[in-house]
Amino acid sequence: MKQIIFTSTLIACTFILPACDVLEEAASIITTSNTETAKPQLSNADVISGLKEALNIGIKNSVNLTSVTDGFLGNAAIKLPFPEDAIKVKQKAIDWGLTEQVTKFETTLNRAAEEATKEALPIFANAITNMTITDGFAILNGGDGSATKFLKDNTTAQLVTAFSPKVEAAISKVKLTEYWNPIITKYNTAMNLTGGEKLNPDLNKYVTERAIKGLYHMVEIEENKIRKDPLARVTDILQKVFGSLTSK
Repeated sequence: MKQIIFTSTLIACTFILPACDVLEEAASIITTSNTETAKPQLSNADVISGLKEALNIGIKNSVNLTSVTDGFLGNAAIKLPFPEDAIKVKQKAIDWGLTEQVTKFETTLNRAAEEATKEALPIFANAITNMTITDGFAILNGGDGSATKFLKDNTTAQLVTAFSPKVEAAISKVKLTEYWNPIITKYNTAMNLTGGEKLNPDLNKYVTERAIKGLYHMVEIEENKIRKDPLARVTDILQKVFGSLTSK
């Protein structure tokens, strides 16, 4: 009798145990499937669209912040200082009692940048629209500022070309040279007497480069907000793309 019971038990285990394995495997497949479907399914097109959306929002916010009075002058991170390659001019001008002229010149430098950035939005937006990103996922997962850096690396030269005439017009509007010419003229006259090097930096180039640099700095801040703060993801595509970073 014991032999019969033992044999029956052995036979039962032979069928039951594999069945248990099958059930366990099936449960595992179901769990894995549910987990996978819970994650956002991102195509490369989604990522590119999300990055462009983030940059467009960043640029709009940045232009709105910088194109107002004191947008540059009142922001220590992007304020245009006296041109570095003419710092000797500033020192001499102060020695000669032209401190007020120096201050007005530095203020007007920033006014030129603030005025010029009013025209920046369509230029930047066009650069984003025509941008091709083949490594979208690498940029998405590249950390803070990755999208801004990609945009900067691929559009700066074109932006300088397009932005320069806007700066030239701004320089004329705020009468920047009226404050600059007396300073540089006095300095270069002194250099004629001493045999020193004359200086006269390209103010158009200087304001253009610094204005674009300042804008990109602000765009990066806006991009990083979207990366880190769910409340900054104000559209569905931003929530889908950048939400995938926090769902991992």
